Amino acid sequence: MRFDIHCRVSAHARRILVCLFLSVSVGLHASESESTISFVNDIAPVLTKAGCNTGVCHAKAGGGQNGFQLSLLGFEPLEDYEHTALEGRGRRLSPASPDQSLLLQKASGQTPHGGGIRLEPDSEGYAVMRRWIAQGAPLGPEQEIQLVSVEVQPAEGLLQCNSEQSLKVIAHYSDDSVRDVTKLALYESNDRAMVEVSEGGLVKALDLPGRAAVMVRYQGQVSVYSASIPLGAEVAELPTPNNFIDERVFANLQELGIPPSPLCDDATFLRRVSLDIAGRLPSVAETEAFLANPDDDRRDQVIDSLLRSPEYADYFANKWTTLLKNRRDDRSDITSNFAFHAWLRDSLLANRPYDQITRELLAATGTVIANPAVAWYKRVKEPNAQLEDVAQLFLGVRMQCAQCHHHPFERWSQDDYYGLAAFFSQVGRKPTAVPGEDLIFHQRGMAGSKNIKTGQTIPPAALGDDVGVISADEDPRLKLADWMAAEQNPFFAKALVNRYWKHFLSRGLIEPEDDIRDTNPPTNPLLLEALERHFVESGYDLKELVRVITSSRAYQLSAAPNDQNLVDRQNYSRFYPKRLQAEVLLDSIDNLAGSRTDFANLPAGTRAVALPDNSYNKSSPFLKVFGRPESSSVCECERVQSASLGQSLHLLNAADIKSKLAFAGGRADRFVKTEIAPEAQVRELYLAAFSRPPRADELATAIAYLAEPRTDAEGKPLDAARVARENLHDLLWALMNTKEFLFNH
Repeated sequence: MRFDIHCRVSAHARRILVCLFLSVSVGLHASESESTISFVNDIAPVLTKAGCNTGVCHAKAGGGQNGFQLSLLGFEPLEDYEHTALEGRGRRLSPASPDQSLLLQKASGQTPHGGGIRLEPDSEGYAVMRRWIAQGAPLGPEQEIQLVSVEVQPAEGLLQCNSEQSLKVIAHYSDDSVRDVTKLALYESNDRAMVEVSEGGLVKALDLPGRAAVMVRYQGQVSVYSASIPLGAEVAELPTPNNFIDERVFANLQELGIPPSPLCDDATFLRRVSLDIAGRLPSVAETEAFLANPDDDRRDQVIDSLLRSPEYADYFANKWTTLLKNRRDDRSDITSNFAFHAWLRDSLLANRPYDQITRELLAATGTVIANPAVAWYKRVKEPNAQLEDVAQLFLGVRMQCAQCHHHPFERWSQDDYYGLAAFFSQVGRKPTAVPGEDLIFHQRGMAGSKNIKTGQTIPPAALGDDVGVISADEDPRLKLADWMAAEQNPFFAKALVNRYWKHFLSRGLIEPEDDIRDTNPPTNPLLLEALERHFVESGYDLKELVRVITSSRAYQLSAAPNDQNLVDRQNYSRFYPKRLQAEVLLDSIDNLAGSRTDFANLPAGTRAVALPDNSYNKSSPFLKVFGRPESSSVCECERVQSASLGQSLHLLNAADIKSKLAFAGGRADRFVKTEIAPEAQVRELYLAAFSRPPRADELATAIAYLAEPRTDAEGKPLDAARVARENLHDLLWALMNTKEFLFNH
C-alpha cells in the first residue's frame, strides 16, 4: 500500500501521518503469528552495517546520493524511516512484491548501484529487510522497546602476538531483553598497526607489543574491547623508581615483558632536559659545570634551575599562544598579540596555577590594555568556535561533529554541543577608540544557545553534568570555569597532563592528545590517573608537573633500544627521539654558529621561541620550511614535525645557513682570530652541539680535516687564515646536519 504526501507539513504532523500509514500497512501485510519488524531496532542496524548511511554514501553529512539521504550512522532513525518508506511516494519499496523493491534491488546489485553490492540476496540482512517490506514497512510495534546499552564480551583480554580473539556483542533493551548483535555491530581498531578486526568481530593481534582497543558501535551505543599484547621477554632488571611515574611505567613493562633501556648518561640528559624545558641547547659553560658536578642530585638541580629561568616561560608561552590562536592578520592585531603573549609568559614565569590562568582567559572582560586575556576573544569571536576550542584544548574533547549530528565515536549529542555553547552566549563586545579592538563584557540576560536542528534554546550545560540554574546577572563563563577546575572533573586535569606527557615523552598516553573519550582508552590507565591526581593535589602547579615528569627514571631512559624493546612504540621502555621544532632548531643553529637571527620590531638577540605571534614566519624562510604553525588551529598537529626534502635542501645550501656559518664575530670567526688550538676548537664545538666532548675517533677525524690544506684552481695554496675559516665552516655545517643535532634524543 502506498501513502502519498503532497503537501508541506510539520515534522510532528508527518509523524502522525506515518503512524496512520503504519496502522493500515501492518494490518494488511503482517500475519498474526509473525512479529512486527521494527525499523529502529531491526532495519536501521542493517543499513548501518551495510554502510548505507556513511558520509561517502547516503548520509546527509556527505550530501547523500541520488536524492536518498539518511542520518549519519543512523543516529536519527525516525527521519531515516520517512526517507526510506515514505519519500517519493514510497517509490523505494514494493510491499506487494518485496524483491522488486528499489531498496533491495540497489543494495543487492540487481540494479546498477554506485555503492556496489551491499547486501547479498542470501544474506540475513536481505531477508530481514524483505520481511519488513512484505509486512508493509512498519515503523515498529506500538510499544517499541529502546536500546539501552551494548556490551562486548570479553571486555578485555590477553592476546599473544599473531593470535586471535572472537568478540560477542550483546544489546540490552529497556524491557530487560537482550539480543546478540555481533553480526550487525561495527568494529574499529584504535591502532591498526597493533590489532586488526574483521567485520564479524574477529580480533587479530599483530607483531607490536602493548595495549590496543577495539571500539564496538551499535546504533548510537558504544563499548570497548581492550587487548594487552605482551612481548613476553624476561625483564631481569629495572631501574630503581624515583617517583610514582616510574612505579607505573615499570610495572607495565614488567607485565608486558618489555625490558627497558638503561638510564641515559649525564650529557644526554642535560641536552634533553634543556631542550624540553627551556627550548634551547645548554651553553658550553653549563655543560662543563654539570659534567663536573659530583652531587648525586645534580639532575634535579638542573631541572629546578631550568624551571626558574625566563627561557622556560618563553618556550611554553610560545606553545600556548600558538594553540590559543595568537595570530596576526593585520596591523591592528599587534598590540593585542604582544600583550597576550606577555600575559601568558608572565603567568608561566610566576607559576600561576593552571586553573587560574584558564579562568582568567575564559571569563576575561575589559580591553586588551587593561586585561590582555581578552585578546583571545578578539581572535575567537563566535560562541560555536569558542566552545569547540575550549573543549578541544582544555578538555581534550572534540565537539565539532556534534554541531550537526550525534558524535559518531562518543556520547555527545547536539544538545550537549549547544549546552556548552550557551556558556558563551552572553559575551558582549563593543568597539573602542582603538581601531580593531573591542571592549569585552558580560551582557545581562538568560544564557542559552539555539539548537539549529530542533529550534529549541538550550541552557548552559557542562559535558555530562549539571551546573544548576544561572541567573541573568551571573556570567555563565565563571560557572564553566568552576566546573572545569573541580577535582571530580573527568577532563580538565587529564587533558593537561596528557598534553604535557606527550611534550616530554614524544607520545601521549592517549593519542591524539586532544581526543579523550571512552572509546580511545589510555595505554597506561593507572599512570594517567596518577598524573591527573598529582596535578590536582598540587594545586594545578605546572612547574611541579614538569618537575615530576623530568625527574622520573622513565623520562631519563636512553633512546638506544635493546634487542627486545626496539619494536615498542607506546610503553616508554626507552626515550623516543623527536625532531627539534622549527623555532628551537633555528635558535640551536644560532647557538652553535655563534650567530644571531634578527626579527623586525624586536630587540636584537630575541630567540625564535620568544616570538609573540605567527607574523614572523613570513619573513623567515627557515621557520616556514621547518613547519612553525600559523596559529590557526588549537590542534598540535598544525605544527609540522616530519622531515621533508625542502628542509634537507635548506640545511644543505640555503643562503641564511651560509651566512650563519660565516657570521662576523661568530664561533668560527672567533676561533680563527684568537688562534685557539684545533683540539680545543673541536671540543668546544662538540660541547655546543651535543653537550658532550668528542670521542677519540671524532676528535682525530675533525682535527685532520681542520688541518687539511686547500688550493685554488691553479693548484696554488690558499691563504692559511682563509683555509682555517672555510674548514671550520665545513665542520660546523657537518655537525648541524647530523641526526644527533637535529633530534632531541
